[in-house]
Amino acid sequence: MLLDTHILLWFLEDSPKLPLNLKRMIEDSDHVFISIITLWEIAIKLTIGKLNLQFAFQELPDFLDSLEIEVLPLSFEDLNDYVNLPLHHKDPFDRILIAQAINRSLPLVSKDHEFDAYPIEKIWV
Repeated sequence: MLLDTHILLWFLEDSPKLPLNLKRMIEDSDHVFISIITLWEIAIKLTIGKLNLQFAFQELPDFLDSLEIEVLPLSFEDLNDYVNLPLHHKDPFDRILIAQAINRSLPLVSKDHEFDAYPIEKIWV
């Protein structure tokens, strides 16, 4: 499964915004991924003051390793899928996640209802 940025942050910060059944699903999954784009989005939002973390950004790789969450690189195939996506969703970070989910046949865990317009398996309560 591929985690949207807000899901990753809620999971890492043990936020009550993440439903317990999804938290357990992430914990029990054999393969959990985030995109390198998610890390870039977090870095950007930290830099411009739109995000505060309960931990230092530099700790993120260790958290991901300890939780066995893999970082997906961005591939040409992802970008090709991105270019060919209809513009139902305008957020470029989310559109890359959609493209990666399509390209890798991964379910995408997100609360974002705009993802429903795309041919992906979206996981939410």
